[in-house]
Amino acid sequence: MKYKIGFLLALPPSHQSTETVTGLAQAALNAGHEVYLYLIDEGVKNMNSQPYQDLARAGVRMFVCAYGCQQHHVSTEDVGKEFTLCGLVVLSGLIDACKPFISFT
Repeated sequence: MKYKIGFLLALPPSHQSTETVTGLAQAALNAGHEVYLYLIDEGVKNMNSQPYQDLARAGVRMFVCAYGCQQHHVSTEDVGKEFTLCGLVVLSGLIDACKPFISFT
């Protein structure tokens, strides 16, 4: 059975949970599930890190809080097409659509 699996990451690249998220997301992709990831708060700083770039290229649907980028001085000028800048309405929809939805805050 194919699931929609969602992740929320609110932690900076230096936090150990960022590796946990990439591992879980990759495992879910490998198992054939649809994977959604929303970066919020300090989690937006992961957008430019190689592991998250790789996840985006592998097929994880990546959403990044535009307000979080503004608040944490993360440039949105050269955001790749794999990343969607958005707001909390999208997050609400992901929480509703994904089972399970796992939060790392």
